[in-house]
Amino acid sequence: MSRSEALRLKRIKTNLKRRAAILDSIRAFFKREGFLEVETPLLVPQVAPEEFIDPFAADGWFLSTSPEMHMKRLLAAGYGNVFQIAHCFRKGERGQLHNPEFTMLEWYRVGADYLAIIEDTERLVLAVAGDLGLGSIVRYRGADIDLSCPWPRTTVSEAFRDCAGWDPVLEIDPKRFDLDLVDKVMPGLASDRPMVLLDYPAANASMARLKRGSEKVAERAEVFIGGLELANAYSELTDAAELERRFRKVIEENKGSKGQTPLPRRFLRAVTNLPACGGIALGVDRLVMLLCDAASIDEVVAFPRELA
Repeated sequence: MSRSEALRLKRIKTNLKRRAAILDSIRAFFKREGFLEVETPLLVPQVAPEEFIDPFAADGWFLSTSPEMHMKRLLAAGYGNVFQIAHCFRKGERGQLHNPEFTMLEWYRVGADYLAIIEDTERLVLAVAGDLGLGSIVRYRGADIDLSCPWPRTTVSEAFRDCAGWDPVLEIDPKRFDLDLVDKVMPGLASDRPMVLLDYPAANASMARLKRGSEKVAERAEVFIGGLELANAYSELTDAAELERRFRKVIEENKGSKGQTPLPRRFLRAVTNLPACGGIALGVDRLVMLLCDAASIDEVVAFPRELA
């Protein structure tokens, strides 16, 4: 081990100890809530086809980009509320907030929708901060952030009209949506409170169901804290035919790309038995960054890609 590597590991030891405490706190929260902790495979035959996610191929299979499909198969088998802290892998994701291997917390609550899952998220983050002795006010990158519940909410339409000057629900432009979300909307969110963006355009629904009474909006929400995109919640789509249609559309659009994946037929068969539920994916590394006041993911991961 080089001297510089040893010094780096010594410097981030406090953050890594806090990371371990955060993981303990997360598990304690879900055990109090009656959730079952599960483990699913890292090496998988298919991943969910998604436009902007490029999986790592591994011996003819793939490294898991998310535990979602296997967790939903457990739900379809009657397991009830489940959670998992999983390592996930995505190509081309490296930067201040990204590492190709990262840690994801996912949980699914039977009978819940995306709004109930956001309430879970509020209580979880506040509980973890409390367990660390931080209370409801945390300091991140020079700003005090009040985590007390409930967190402010706004719709995607409102946020984009205010910050970007257009409504992505009425004007369908997924690529412009992603650019303006990062460049205009996120910088326009309040820095002293978490913010929840609700009701994403149907074009950005992914595996969320459409909002009842409106085919232009999906029951999807995202949580932003201190400039960090922290979590992504859905009222989960349980219509296997609609999911297959969405998957086939992405596969067709990605045709010829290196990251093209096959249709996940086993998962689609299981979806026919999937109960009504809400689910969320929360970036554990980013939560640790927030609660350690760390500017980079490299400050909360022992061995990022270049040092693995």
